[in-house]
Amino acid sequence: MASGGAATRAAEEPPPPEPPAEQKPTPPPLPPAQEEFSFLPLVHDIIKCMDKDSQDVHQVLNELKNKFQEMRKLISNMPGIGVSPEQQQQQLQNLREQVRTKNELLQKYKSLCMFEIPKE
Repeated sequence: MASGGAATRAAEEPPPPEPPAEQKPTPPPLPPAQEEFSFLPLVHDIIKCMDKDSQDVHQVLNELKNKFQEMRKLISNMPGIGVSPEQQQQQLQNLREQVRTKNELLQKYKSLCMFEIPKE
C-alpha cells in the first residue's frame, strides 16, 4: 500500500507551470571552468601511473594528447587570433582616436549651452 500512497500523492500535485510564450533570449553559454584548461592533473596521473608501472599510462597519455588538441582548436577559433600584433596596434590606435574625437565633440556640445543639465 505504500506505493499506492505515493501514486496518490503524485497525482494530487499540480503539473509544473508552462513557460510563458515570450521568453527572454537565452544568455550566451558560460566560459568553461578553469579546470578544463589545466593540464597538471593529467600530468600528475601520468607520473603516478609510471611510478606504479601501470598499463593505464597509455590511456592517460591519450587523454593528455586529446586535451592538447582540444585546446589548439579552442585557441584557433578565438576571435582576432589571425590578426597580427601590428594590425592590433593599428586598430587600438584607431579606436583611441575615435574616443578622443567623440570626447571632443561631447565637450563641444556641452559648451554650446543648448542643453540645460539640471543640478541635483
